[in-house]
Amino acid sequence: MPSSPKTKLTRYGGWLPSRVVHEGFIKHHAGHAAESHRKYKARRPNIPLNAPLPPGEEAPHVDSVQEFANAINGDPVMRGLFDKIFLQVSPLNQVPDFDTLLFLLDGIVLQPPSYFIATDPNGEPIGEPIGVPIYLVFDLLSNTSAAYDLFRMDKFNVALKKLLDSWGAYLADPNAPAPFPPSNSTLNTTELGWFGDAALRSLETYLGDLTFEQTYLCPNPTADNRGFVSWDAFFTREFQPGVRPVRDPDNPYLIHSACESTVYRISENVKLHDQFWLKGQAYSLYDMLDDEKGLGYAEQLAGGTVYQAFLSPLDYHRWHSPVKGTILDAYVVPGTYYAVLPDEGAGPDDPDLKEGDPHGALIRSQGWLTVSSARAVIFIQAEEPIGLVGFIGVGMAEVSTCELSVKKDQPVNIGDELGMFHFGGSSHTLIFRPGVEITWSDEVAVDNHLWVNSILGYVQPKKE
Repeated sequence: MPSSPKTKLTRYGGWLPSRVVHEGFIKHHAGHAAESHRKYKARRPNIPLNAPLPPGEEAPHVDSVQEFANAINGDPVMRGLFDKIFLQVSPLNQVPDFDTLLFLLDGIVLQPPSYFIATDPNGEPIGEPIGVPIYLVFDLLSNTSAAYDLFRMDKFNVALKKLLDSWGAYLADPNAPAPFPPSNSTLNTTELGWFGDAALRSLETYLGDLTFEQTYLCPNPTADNRGFVSWDAFFTREFQPGVRPVRDPDNPYLIHSACESTVYRISENVKLHDQFWLKGQAYSLYDMLDDEKGLGYAEQLAGGTVYQAFLSPLDYHRWHSPVKGTILDAYVVPGTYYAVLPDEGAGPDDPDLKEGDPHGALIRSQGWLTVSSARAVIFIQAEEPIGLVGFIGVGMAEVSTCELSVKKDQPVNIGDELGMFHFGGSSHTLIFRPGVEITWSDEVAVDNHLWVNSILGYVQPKKE
């Protein structure tokens, strides 16, 4: 039986597996991609992969990947930037070129995410769940200046969203057509399944003394797949009643956690406009809340406080109201998926990676992602002394949809559902207006994992 990693990652937990598993995963898929590439060239030696297909000619890729390939190859600027990415990327990269990347994507989008087993230097098997497989492929590629230019382009993200939406539709389909396996096919108790012993331990990391079945609503708790008819049904699973209770729900001075998440940052006196693209990744409310649409709210929140925490792909993925109040507005902002602020690698104080390690730039770019990524924005008018609260659900990597569950003028209680993410990973922020003095709970510390509905802090009553 494979072991789990001996050192559990914190800051990158659920996103970056151990180096052995990460490299083994890429090597496995790159090998299959190279073989598919070789077979295609052997059948069609005179047709370049980036050339338009003659009528009746079989495409080299699955439909969604082929459409993405056509969009990139049909645009000299986008294709040129992709070629530069492979020149600039770290020597640790195992994907040599754009053509290999496409064949690699073929293998990923034809199946649901799964557990992966690699072999460590001592010849021992080691396994981890791979919740965001496309992100693992793009991780090093994104940490380049060429990717910074390409991955922020609207037309690139339109093309990429079509690919992600296609994969997301498959993952939500309980009756996926051939050549796809059932989208719940990796929800089983084998060593490569999400309910195998090792993977289940990962899913139960932050569940306290309860098991997965005691924590989550499972349609059939004794079945191999726990009764989940699709991957998306598993990903958007709900809690059992009472496992995440709201303490003191009528207390207007308390702020509760909106997501099951790990604390990233707290920033005070945030500005309406700031230089979010610099190394410090300052929060810029005007840009976070979508320019003109959120301007009125941004002006009210300028000078206030931002709390940000991120969700692991292994976490619970629904959002809940941190306060009691009324929904003033709710909308979704399109954005990027794999764009990051390129950096020099992990810093000297990184708890998980060696200094200079180029992996994980997406996790280190979370402040910047609040203005660049696809995201859901919700404004809640709470009672005094809290008042206006902004919530942003930030899609990271392969999040196909930020789905809203509330609408304007709807009353909400603490703990009511606001919306959810569909597959992938994510982050979120809570924004409080100036003058709201928050005493944070002792548990609110960077890299600490907090349960949804737990108390984040206490707001001081306003002085008369």
